[in-house]
Amino acid sequence: MERRTMLKTLTGLLAGASVPASALATAPFPLKKTAAEWRQIVSPAAYRVLFEHGTEPPGSSPLDGEKRPGAFVCAACNLPLFSAAHKYDSGTGWPSFWQPLPDAVGTSTDFKLIFPRTEYHCARCGGHQGHVFNDGPRPTGKRYCNNGVALAFVPEGAELPALRV
Repeated sequence: MERRTMLKTLTGLLAGASVPASALATAPFPLKKTAAEWRQIVSPAAYRVLFEHGTEPPGSSPLDGEKRPGAFVCAACNLPLFSAAHKYDSGTGWPSFWQPLPDAVGTSTDFKLIFPRTEYHCARCGGHQGHVFNDGPRPTGKRYCNNGVALAFVPEGAELPALRV
């Protein structure tokens, strides 16, 4: 590893380690709720992923095999995040998409595995969805690797759920 690359990585690790988890929870998302309020809305497994940045086991979500036309919405606030037209089988065991809907997700850098990864979250409530990688299909080359428990599927023709307030 080049010295410059090593220094950049170490600097990033130190910066990431110095940010308390509570600072991430106070990010300026349009929808704000307390932990207690979110726990009343979502399942314990969804809460762990969405608001504690957990990861569900690969192959555990039925949404990985979902092939019908429709939309995938945030399990916390119901914001549409992905079109089923942008879903593909990545072989990873998690629902994967090559593109989110416009303005649906935001990103941040995650250092939990030592090296930096790009985390993405719901742009409305801040709920952690997964990570984005540069090994996806054309046309974007991106793989938005999503935790299925952080999503809900709405089949085409069904009414989208109302956004939570």
